[in-house]
Amino acid sequence: MNKYHFIAVGGAVMHNLALALVEKGYQVTGSDDEIYEPSRTRLEKAGILPAEYGWFPEKITADLEGIILGMHARIDNPELIKAQELGIPVYSFPEFIYNQSQNKKRVIVAGSHGKTSITSVILHVLKDQQVDFDYLVGAQIEGFNLMVKLSDAPVIIIEGDEYLTSPLDRTPKFFHYKHDIALVSGIAWDHYNVFPDFEVYKEQFSKLMNLTPDSGELIYCEADPLVKAAAEKSEISATKTAYNAHPAIIKGGKTFLETENGHIPIYIFGEHNLQNLQGALDICLALGLTKEQFYKSIQTFKGAAKRQELLVETGNSSLFRDFAHAPSKLKATVSAVKTQFPNRKLIAVQELHTYSSLNKEFLPNYAKSMEAADLAIVYLDPHAVALKKLELMDEDTLREGFQRPDLKLFTDSKSLKEFLLAQDYTNSNLLLMSSGSYDKMDLEPIKAKFN
Repeated sequence: MNKYHFIAVGGAVMHNLALALVEKGYQVTGSDDEIYEPSRTRLEKAGILPAEYGWFPEKITADLEGIILGMHARIDNPELIKAQELGIPVYSFPEFIYNQSQNKKRVIVAGSHGKTSITSVILHVLKDQQVDFDYLVGAQIEGFNLMVKLSDAPVIIIEGDEYLTSPLDRTPKFFHYKHDIALVSGIAWDHYNVFPDFEVYKEQFSKLMNLTPDSGELIYCEADPLVKAAAEKSEISATKTAYNAHPAIIKGGKTFLETENGHIPIYIFGEHNLQNLQGALDICLALGLTKEQFYKSIQTFKGAAKRQELLVETGNSSLFRDFAHAPSKLKATVSAVKTQFPNRKLIAVQELHTYSSLNKEFLPNYAKSMEAADLAIVYLDPHAVALKKLELMDEDTLREGFQRPDLKLFTDSKSLKEFLLAQDYTNSNLLLMSSGSYDKMDLEPIKAKFN
């Protein structure tokens, strides 16, 4: 009997993995001390939402085949302790994914930025070309019900995260997948709370590259100097494939790929996305697809959720939403929108939400990241700052950190919303960037401004 229990089942990937196992016919239970939407409704629909929040050691029984431990759990979790006492195998989700995919070709997409976008392109193309594959991706993608699929497919595409594996394993997740093919898109300091030393952070990607087997392939973005240096320094015997942004032109606010067979229209845009697209193409080629197959399928790819996501547009104005929070992601996204629509005013709003972004010592990394915006706005939620036990930065500190003297600061989502509603969006784009929700700000009235 395939019976598994999830400790911290409410997480984005964790609940998707739980649902994937239910779909596979496994018996699944779980616990968590908090579960938010959409995880809550999805778990409830599958019949595996915990009856109450909290940790219950009595759920841990000897007939369990294994425990899947989420990063949100603490090392002294009573369910974890009970599992250890009973000798039940405890897996982090990366270890479990590897355990389920040992007989597959494993492809990892890694990097400080671009992981989800590249993985999403690959998944879209493979599905469109009717290739049988499994996957693990960090965002919801159009056309896919779950963020995880485990079946008898011969290949699995994995978004490889450098964040810590579990409370029991303080190494990056991406080490555990034991890849055949690895792509590294970029290296830019992130996760300051667990990698306070940039050299240690960079080292994780070098270690990943060095894990590439002789029969495998390392695909890397040579436009990123840190990635290029690490890949060239790596003494692996595997095939090394360097890539840059795919050649393209912009006509009337639309991007076209330049190919041997003419111009191919695509929905996504920006230098960073063209790099991501080329990396995805190289992986598809490594998996046996042709360029023609890729170009045919890429024309219908509209992007991953919250990755330069177009929420609404009129003739001369658009509202975009993006997950960008790290400095490199922020700069790439702001630059992409401005380059795509150079004649439109760009109003860019960034919510500082993560531990790194809210840390005064890390702030100088944001220097000039919003310089392409005509109006640059930063939002800080004092409650989020307090929860992370950090100091609330003032406007002058942020202006100095971003090197943007005219930066506007809001610490109240209601005031921010009123400000945005008061703007004239004629011949303008509004770009909302955050890994949070602006304290659950309702976007519908703002979207109405673009109708």
